[in-house]
Amino acid sequence: MTILKMYTDGACSGNQNDTNAGGWGAILEFGQHKKEIFGGAADTTNNQMELTAVIAAFRALTLDNQTVEVYTDSSYVANCFIQKWYVGWEKNNWHNSQKKPVENKELWMELLALTRKHHVTFYRVKGHVNLNSKQTDLNKLYEKFKSNNGSRFTFEDFKYITAMNNRADELANMGVSRVKGEM
Repeated sequence: MTILKMYTDGACSGNQNDTNAGGWGAILEFGQHKKEIFGGAADTTNNQMELTAVIAAFRALTLDNQTVEVYTDSSYVANCFIQKWYVGWEKNNWHNSQKKPVENKELWMELLALTRKHHVTFYRVKGHVNLNSKQTDLNKLYEKFKSNNGSRFTFEDFKYITAMNNRADELANMGVSRVKGEM
């Protein structure tokens, strides 16, 4: 069985400002086939772009009932699925554990609807890792990656997944540039 892998990232230039530019990027990989997608939006947030990257990747799928692995450097996105935050949100009428409305509810609802068409596992990746720097302790990062995601991943898997996350970040930044009119 071939697993469809998604590598996603979001970015937002001026995230705390009233006006800003956000971008998202995703890579879909199925066997030897890869597809890169990206886009952006004005006046958004980093979290919205992180969610949009995963949503766009799932929207690009043409078949349901696939086995999908999602690799993201967003704790916000990954932890929702790994720790099953959405179960409490749905049970509590889309309110979080502090009894406040869940932020980005519409995006979360769409993402949940899309993921429920498939067999999905989310994995947390450290973002912005310079794989070529002598200052980067890849062994330490690999051990952290395994502690977060399980020991089935080899060191080569870790390096590849990290490189793909870096590419998704580049795509997200292309989305930011497009929104800013720089490309």
